[in-house]
Amino acid sequence: MLKLDFRQTKKVEITVDKSHAKSRLDIFLTEQDIALSRSQIKKLIDDNCILVNGLSAKAGLKLNTGDKVELFKPPPRPIHPEPENIALEIVFEDDFIVVINKPDGLVVHPAAGNYRGTLVNALIFHFQNLSKVGGEIRPGIIHRLDKDTSGLMVVAKDNLSHKHLADQFKEHSIKKEYLALVHGAFKTDQGTIISKIGRHPVNRKKMSARPRVGRESVTHWKLVKGFDQFSLLEIFPETGRTHQIRVHMADQHHPVLGDSLYGSKKLLSSLNEPALLGKLKQVRRQMLHAGVLEFQHPKTQKYLKFNAPLPKDMEEVVGLLEKWNN
Repeated sequence: MLKLDFRQTKKVEITVDKSHAKSRLDIFLTEQDIALSRSQIKKLIDDNCILVNGLSAKAGLKLNTGDKVELFKPPPRPIHPEPENIALEIVFEDDFIVVINKPDGLVVHPAAGNYRGTLVNALIFHFQNLSKVGGEIRPGIIHRLDKDTSGLMVVAKDNLSHKHLADQFKEHSIKKEYLALVHGAFKTDQGTIISKIGRHPVNRKKMSARPRVGRESVTHWKLVKGFDQFSLLEIFPETGRTHQIRVHMADQHHPVLGDSLYGSKKLLSSLNEPALLGKLKQVRRQMLHAGVLEFQHPKTQKYLKFNAPLPKDMEEVVGLLEKWNN
């Protein structure tokens, strides 16, 4: 089997062997180790970036032994974020920074598959001045939250403020507190998770706490309230790796409730309460909220602390669990 990361090259050539004769083109490609998902393969086929024997082909084309399949990387799409009138909950604003309470479902900045409807599109609509350190596609952006994580973010209006805040993140002096609903009960009231985090060796959309290559990551947690099969935690990440909280919780067998990437709906199968089970199956995003953000103001040097209350969807789930446990 071919083993090549297609993202690192402009072209890949594969010759069909006997074992794949009569296979569909799209199925054949998903079985190759080329670091592409089925949806990415479909898009390449639709964009005529995959040829069979030099000709464009449909996803359902049946292959023959000896066929030459060529994959071409399409030219990068230029990204020029446009202002969009997307409502923002502004917690604090002055001439140097903006603190917002990001709702779940909002992607932070444009990227492949998300060129519109992002936080950046909203920021350039609402604010005339934003730092340029992150380039055109990330104006003002110093740190990120996952699309389906809600909570507090600080945005820089000028380059000096951006650098000052970025240094605080680098030094881990900015304090962040999250609330998370996770599967399972804990034997202790608090703990610390330390591991390296890096790209998952098989699923390239995921991160792993047991990677081949990774960066040291530290997450502290404290039990707020325990339920029968769930726990509400305060989580204090000391480092800021991609998906860190979600990866660490899942690695400890306590994935965040509703996390479709690191959890599983099968975890709900042991519930004996049909009404509760029905409600929890409707949870549409990971129950993770950045509720506290504390940092030094880049101009005044004063320490600021902001709080964002638990969003309605998480509040409702906590209420259901409290009712179920009474």
